[in-house]
Amino acid sequence: MTDERPPYRRILLKVSGEVLMGDAAFGIDMATLETVARDIAQVVAHGFELCLVIGGGNLFRGVSMAGRGMERASADYMGMLATVMNALALQSALEKEGVHTRVQSAIPMDAVCEPYIRRRALRHLEKGRVVIFAAGLGAPFFTTDTPAALRAAEMGCHALLKGTSVDGVYTADPKIDPTAKRYERLSYQEVLAQNLRVMDASAISLMRDNAIPIVVFSIREPGNLLRVVKGGGVYTTIEETA
Repeated sequence: MTDERPPYRRILLKVSGEVLMGDAAFGIDMATLETVARDIAQVVAHGFELCLVIGGGNLFRGVSMAGRGMERASADYMGMLATVMNALALQSALEKEGVHTRVQSAIPMDAVCEPYIRRRALRHLEKGRVVIFAAGLGAPFFTTDTPAALRAAEMGCHALLKGTSVDGVYTADPKIDPTAKRYERLSYQEVLAQNLRVMDASAISLMRDNAIPIVVFSIREPGNLLRVVKGGGVYTTIEETA
């Protein structure tokens, strides 16, 4: 892809917890964690401001446990704690790469990370630190898509990048349907109308209302994050069409 759009300076990267599993069935694969950290370090070294929201599905999935009979709010709070564990793991990996990092949690836990304070988070970004937002919104009944969209808007990000295991948005699951075609561009309304399930409808609507593009790409390919933020690589852009 040879899109000539200018690079986004401030970015929110949304990473699912499952990405950190690598090829394992559960938990955190250290080699994958280190690869993701190196990719983020490359982006920071090129002068981009970066914040992250990371899921917890590799450790605990609240919706799944609620479906098995656990009370939904309690299951969701447990899922939020899983995102804090992932955030701390990524923070450790980033600091080994020499990247100054702060974890901010929507659920206060001062012994391990900062509480979420918008102005403090903005100051960290301005100083070149990576900020990892954990524990979602601090309230049940939300996936990590909505807090990712909300934090992107609060931080004044120029784009929300969603790192997945596939290189964009397809007409069907490419792992199941070999005839699936990748979209290069979509409008927010097309995503909602076609129920493409890129992110929750509330997150898509929030990005539309704040005119923040969503860029869906594969984070599993080493070096791809830097290529995408500089305008290269393969991805799908979701934004308002003229």
